[in-house]
Amino acid sequence: MTKRSSDEVIVDLTNVSMRYRRTRHRSSSLKQTAIHAVKHRINYEQFYALDDISIQVKRGETLAVLGRNGAGKSTLLRVVARVLPPTKGRVIIRGKVAPMIELGAGFNPELTGVENILLYGSLLGRPIKELRARIEPIAEWAGLTAHLDVPLRAYSSGMVARLAFATATDTTPELLLIDEILSVGDEAFQVKSRERTLQLMNSGCAVIMVTHNLASITEYSDRAIYLEAGKIKAQGSSEKVIAKYKADLKK
Repeated sequence: MTKRSSDEVIVDLTNVSMRYRRTRHRSSSLKQTAIHAVKHRINYEQFYALDDISIQVKRGETLAVLGRNGAGKSTLLRVVARVLPPTKGRVIIRGKVAPMIELGAGFNPELTGVENILLYGSLLGRPIKELRARIEPIAEWAGLTAHLDVPLRAYSSGMVARLAFATATDTTPELLLIDEILSVGDEAFQVKSRERTLQLMNSGCAVIMVTHNLASITEYSDRAIYLEAGKIKAQGSSEKVIAKYKADLKK
C-alpha cells in the first residue's frame, strides 16, 4: 500500500495512564451490593486500563494495535480521540481526527437524519456551516437521500450504521482511528465502506488501527504494538509483534 509519509509527528503520547476504580469483590446479587453500599462495606481497588503508554505516530504512518480482549486497545483509541481524558500523562494530537470508533454513539433517535448529521458531525469537531454544505453528499453516499427528514427511530440498524459511517468519514483528516476495518450495511455497502476506509488510509494521514485480523495488520500497517493488561508488551515491525502475540496465545 503506497502512502505519502513525512517526519511530522501527528500523535504524541507520553507516559499516558488511564486508571479506574472497581470493586474488589463482586456481590452475588444487586440487593447484596446495595446493602454493602449502605453499610460502606464495598472495597475498591485501582485498575489501570492503560499503564504508562508512550507512542508516536507520524504523518503517513499506520500503527496497528493488537492484544487480547480487555488489553486496553479500545481505551487507547478513546484517549487518542479525546473522548477520555487520561488519568496521567501527556496527549498531543496535531490536526483533524476522524474516529471510526463507536459509530453513531452521539445520535439522537428523536431527531431527523439531517439533524443527526449536524449533531454527530459537530461532536466530531466539524463546524456546523461546513456540515450544512455536506448534508446532501453525505446522504447520497450513504444511500439515504429519501430518508433525511425521517426521525432516526424509524431507521433500520443498517441505515443508522450507514449514516454514521458516511458522516464520520466525510473529511480529510490528519489522523484516522479505526476499530476493525469497518464493514456496515449490506454487501454492496460493505465494499463501498471498505474502499473509502482504504482511500483515507492512503491519503497520507496518520492511522491507528485496532484489529484482530492479523493478515490486515501485515498488509496495512508499518509497525505494531502489542498491549497486555494496559501495558505495551512488544512493539516494532508488524511481523515481529505478531510473532510475539502468536507465541503468547499458544501458552
